[in-house]
Amino acid sequence: MLDLRLPTHRRGFLGSVAAGAATLGLSGLVRPLALAGESVQGPAKEDPALTAWLGKIKGRHRQVYDMPEVNGGFGLAWSRIFYMTNNETGVPDSDITIVAVLRHNALPLAFADSAWEKYKLGEVFHITDPKTKAPSVRNIFAHVQPDELPLPKMSVDELLASAVLFGACNMAIKFYSGIVSKAQNVPVDQVRQDWTAAVLPGIQIVPSGVWAVNRAQEHGCSYCFAG
Repeated sequence: MLDLRLPTHRRGFLGSVAAGAATLGLSGLVRPLALAGESVQGPAKEDPALTAWLGKIKGRHRQVYDMPEVNGGFGLAWSRIFYMTNNETGVPDSDITIVAVLRHNALPLAFADSAWEKYKLGEVFHITDPKTKAPSVRNIFAHVQPDELPLPKMSVDELLASAVLFGACNMAIKFYSGIVSKAQNVPVDQVRQDWTAAVLPGIQIVPSGVWAVNRAQEHGCSYCFAG
């Protein structure tokens, strides 16, 4: 099983990814990764969905949680705590915006159980179901039962209902679907289509996680690393 827990160091990340892709025979991925370092400019294009998503950032207290790893769901817990402690100090929810960016190895938190089961995402991303003690075949951070998580109302679906803005990294969808396609002998287009369709309602697919982190800060969010 390929270890997807790739280093996040700036200098080592792309090299390690390219090496991993080559090891798997994904030579087609190596060139796009090289191209990722090249500057490509063209006419400005504005995606209305992204504009609308960013337009929901409002209020005086704005926070973005950068989640490149699941990290036990800390980014989700901190999102709930940000609401709780602001409320305790007299701030209403209407004056709070939280942006949670799911990128890199935290990507599967954006997916419905169907994708987890079909593509064995618990095994692929090394996420264990605390109930079964085996690689999870469900999104253990969404649609949870009482007491499954350490804080109430910290699951993805509950945070979405509280108006947390979740972004799912499209670059991660493209890259990891290529790896899973090769490892599980499934056409890459099918994997990408299935994963895109499995994104939980209310989560916005963003061009990349780092794009979303940047745009959230440009819209006044304070940055917090949660991975």
